[in-house]
Amino acid sequence: MRHHLLLLLLLALLPSCAPKATREYAIATAYRYTQIEWMPEERHVRHGKDGQGIEVKTPDASIPRGWWKPGVPAKGMPYQWGGFDTPDSFLTKLAEGKKAGDIGDASKRKLGDAGTSMESCGIDCSGFVSRCWFLPRPYSTRELPSICDPLKSWSHLKPGDILLNHQHVLLFAGWLDGGKSVAAYEAGPIPMWRVNASGIPVRKLEREGYAPWRYRNIVD
Repeated sequence: MRHHLLLLLLLALLPSCAPKATREYAIATAYRYTQIEWMPEERHVRHGKDGQGIEVKTPDASIPRGWWKPGVPAKGMPYQWGGFDTPDSFLTKLAEGKKAGDIGDASKRKLGDAGTSMESCGIDCSGFVSRCWFLPRPYSTRELPSICDPLKSWSHLKPGDILLNHQHVLLFAGWLDGGKSVAAYEAGPIPMWRVNASGIPVRKLEREGYAPWRYRNIVD
């Protein structure tokens, strides 16, 4: 009886032990995606259709803004259209021979989810933000406003918030140049098709239609 009660008590405590969507967790998760190290192989390359007839183009060095090369150690998770991998699941899939990434283009945008190859691995921009917020599934750029609130001013941004336009999303990390630029994490495509951190002028982002948003359930 005591063992039964102890088991019930432990089960009741499990949810409180799970990661929460805190600002600290979001930024730490984003950083981890930039630091993952792996060894590309020829079997991770694909420029053509997968077994389901979906066109795949891995972001290896043979294409513009491609960056990884078979036989050369790589760092950072590659962009994959529709991807939602964790660093651990990415490495597992590479070991299984999955293709490393799949860039997004006009044809992929037209197909939407139907353009996602199950034979590739990596993460896309909204999947990346979804992981940083510890969401149970990937939320597309179209869906993110349904779980977020718009911010009245860019000055209200805090680490873990996002900058969103109609087809891309960035995770805000902080201010640079006295507030003239933002430090942000993103999953490609600029400057390369991978998860990276960069400084971006606010004026450039405003010209491209980005606006500040905040996940409703993020914890300060």
